[in-house]
This record gives sequence, C-alpha cells and structure tokens, in this order.
Amino acid sequence: MFYIDSLLIKIALIGILGVGAQWVAWRINRPAIALMLFAGIMAGPVLGLLNPENDFGNLLDPIVKLAVAIILFEGGLSLNFRDLRHAGSGVLRLVIIGVPLGWALGTAAGYYGAGLPLLVAALFGGIMVVTGPTVIGPLLRSMRVGNRVRDILKWEGIVNDPIGALLAIGIFAYIQYRNEFGADAQMATVVISVLGPSLIAAIIGGVLGWALTWAFMRGHVPEYLKAPVMLITVIGGFVGADLIMHESGLITVTIMGVVMANRPVFSSRALRRFKEDLTVLLISGVFILLSATLDWETMQKFQLQFLVFLALLLFVVRPLTVLPSLLFSDIPWRERLFIAWIAPRGIVAIAVTGLFALRLVDEGYEGADALVPLVFSVVIVTIIAHGFSASWVARKLGLDQGKGEDILIVGANRWTVAFAQFLKNIDIRAVIHDHNRAALRHARRAEIDTALGDLAEEAHSHDIDLQSFQQMLIATDNDSHNRLVAGDLGPEFGYQKLPGWTPILAICVIRDADEYYSKAELVSTYWTNACVKGGSLAKPS
Repeated sequence: MFYIDSLLIKIALIGILGVGAQWVAWRINRPAIALMLFAGIMAGPVLGLLNPENDFGNLLDPIVKLAVAIILFEGGLSLNFRDLRHAGSGVLRLVIIGVPLGWALGTAAGYYGAGLPLLVAALFGGIMVVTGPTVIGPLLRSMRVGNRVRDILKWEGIVNDPIGALLAIGIFAYIQYRNEFGADAQMATVVISVLGPSLIAAIIGGVLGWALTWAFMRGHVPEYLKAPVMLITVIGGFVGADLIMHESGLITVTIMGVVMANRPVFSSRALRRFKEDLTVLLISGVFILLSATLDWETMQKFQLQFLVFLALLLFVVRPLTVLPSLLFSDIPWRERLFIAWIAPRGIVAIAVTGLFALRLVDEGYEGADALVPLVFSVVIVTIIAHGFSASWVARKLGLDQGKGEDILIVGANRWTVAFAQFLKNIDIRAVIHDHNRAALRHARRAEIDTALGDLAEEAHSHDIDLQSFQQMLIATDNDSHNRLVAGDLGPEFGYQKLPGWTPILAICVIRDADEYYSKAELVSTYWTNACVKGGSLAKPS
C-alpha cells in the first residue's frame, strides 16, 4: 500500500489514469469503461493511492453530481430529432413500455434474487432502468453497427437516465411519507409531490435551452464566451432545479441539451465539440473517482445471493424488457436481440444509488447498506459482460459491419474518376461524393460508386457512415471548400485519414483538365509504393 499526501498529485493521477485508460483502450481496441474501472480499483482499494472520500471530503458528492449533469447535457445535445427517422419507434417503445416493465422486473429481481426489502428493491429497480451515455458511448465507439441500433441505444441511455433518477425520487418520497404517516400514506400525494417539481425542472431546461439559442443566434454573446456561458448555464440550471427537488436537475440539463440540439445555433458544432472534449475528461475522472471509493469493508458486504440478482438482471430482466417492448415493430429480430443484450450501467447508477443509500442508512432502513456493494457489482459485471462481448455478439448476429476499408473521394472530376478507377483495379472500393448531379455522370459511366448531396450535412445526420471509410481524399476544384470540409469533418473522421492534407497529395486540387491523367498516374504510383496490405492503404514510412 502506498500513501500520497498531496491532493494536487492525486488530481493529476486521476487525470492520467482516466485519459491513459481511454488511450490504451483505443490502442488495443477494447472497451474504455472496463479499463477505467480497473484503473480506479487498482488505484483505490488495491494500492491505496486514492481515497476520494478522505481526499475530497464533502466536495466529492457535488463534484460527481455536476459532472453527471454536464455529461447528460452533452448527451442531450447529441439527440437531434432527425436521428429518430431510424430509431423513433424503437426509442418510444423502450421508454413507454420498457421503463415500467424493466422497473417491475428489476424490483422482482431485487426482492427475490438479492433479498432486499420490497421498497428498497423498488427503489433500486427504478435506478436499474438506466444505461447511460457514459457507458454506451465508449462501447459503441469500439464497434461498427448500423445507425438504427446505435441511435436506439444512444437515445435510450440518455432519455432513461433522468427517468431512472425520477423513479428513485418517487420511491424515496413514498418511503419518507410512510415513515411519517405510516400506512395512511397516499400514493397519489407522493406522485403529485414528485411530478410537480419534475415538470418545473423540465420547463426550466426548455426555457434555458431556448434562451441560450436565441441569444447565440442574435449575437448577444461573443464567440469566445459562448462555450463558457453555455457551461455556466448548465451548472446554474442543474443547481437551481436541484434546489426544488433532489436529482430533478438531471431532467433540466437533459431537456436543455435536447432543445439546443434541435434549434439552429451558429457555432453549434464547435460548441458540441467543446462539450464532447469536456465530457471525455469528466467521464475519465468520475469513473476513476467512483471506482476508487470502493473499500474492503464495502466489498465484504457482497453476498452470494447477489449473484442470483446479477444473473437475473443479465439474462432475464433486460431481454424481457426489450423483446416485448419491440414486439410487432419494424426492427429486425437480429437488432432486437442485440439491443436486448446490451445494457451496461455506469456513473448515473452509482451516483444516484449512493445518494439514496446514504439517506436510507441514516434513517436506519433495513437492507439499505447492501445497495452500494450491489450497484458496484452491477456496474462491474455489466461493463465486463457487455463491454467485452458486444463485438462478438454483433458478429454472431451479422450486425458487425467490420472495419471500413473503402476510400471516400470528395469531388467529381476527371482526375478523381481516374484515381477511383485505379483503386478499383487493385480491388479497393472508392466512392465519389459530390453535390452536383451532373458532375457525377462521368463517374457513373465509369461504373464508380457515387453519392449525391452535402457531405458535411449527411455525415452529421448519419445519412452517410464515415466509419465505412479508411481514408478520405478531398479533391474538389475549390480550395476553400476543401478546407471547409476537412475542417468540419476532420475531428469526426480523424485528420490522419485525410491524405489530401499531405504535400504529395496536395496536387489533388487541379484546375487544368489536361493534367488530370498525368497527376492521377503520379498519385497512383505513390499509392502503389505505399504498401497495399489486405485491401488497406497505408502511408509509407
């Protein structure tokens, strides 16, 4: 066991472990959430480098709650209603049918499987309807499945997070009413006391989201202050709603994000990118903090009967929640089975459970002390089970689209057509994308695959899957347009996959039509010498 006295060093260590785990996961193509969980447990209970409850004291709870609020806002900011073209009916069914069904089944599993008292089991079952963007996002990033599956899992995770917290709030309020009024406690009174503040929290989120977009569009906030103003507004809205009713701030930030995602905002992509970067840091830090809070005393409270609950949660509760919910829908059975398997729990489940467990223990409620080890067990088991099996299950169900090996060429001209023909001759598929229908005729006559439309708009709305391409060559006859496309899609696609930015391929932008074939021959020679391995193009060293 080691001991570090400086809090500054511990904060740096949290950042190094969290971001380092994500980088290692990217290098070895494994779920980042599993490695972050492992890193936190090693730094916490195993080596004793971190003890968040002692290190941060009373600041730990607000730090985690604010981080979860920002993560949920970023998730809401990615929920554009256009995505529901692929996933709308599935998401609606999983919320309207799946949440009550999952709550009932989770309560039964907690009562009969884990041996929890009925009301405690109902509270925990409500929390278990969450999956969450903190775990679904990194998991989906490590595989390539269809847009419909991705959108359903993404929407379900973000929408169900505040719903799970709301269910826990309702059950906790009922427990308090029973303690105060005994058997005379009226459920209707509890429902009204919960739904009223929840509605107010939702209205606050909608008003704040509308007000920010209104101010941004009319230039009332300068560009350099947009991201800070947005961040402070999120924090202020969350805290304000939380003062009305605990955890209702989760509803506020989610609604605020959804409103902003569906209103036109100048610099919206830059703002979203800022939030994504911030969210990666927060996910890394919070996962390390929460997994490091485990101690041997808490882990010793784990009971063997919890294994029954975990088995029920994985193999009974989730399938019997998803499959009946999606019955008679237009979603193929293979996709339904995959969704029925994927349900990892993460930060929101731990944070909300920890909050209510502490309050129930303070009130001397029987069985409440089992919630913390149980929720950590759920998080660890579901992250490992779903994180490491998701790609395998997707392959078995025929949903894994594999690593993208195609080449995307932006701009239709004689040079790009000649280059696409060269790639076709060495068995590499190329797709030429252009917004001009007439410009694509020559490519279609040459039997080259084409795509018509605005590439930036289609990429952000999922009409084109960038993951199916290993390289993107930007080669229109407009230098400014080339830079705009590269600047906009570079962060999404990866700048290392834009060979048009390298000096040797900068010759792609040519205005003299007589030079097209000579330049195509030069670049073709470059690519031929660039090691064509298994259908993949790799740059020479």
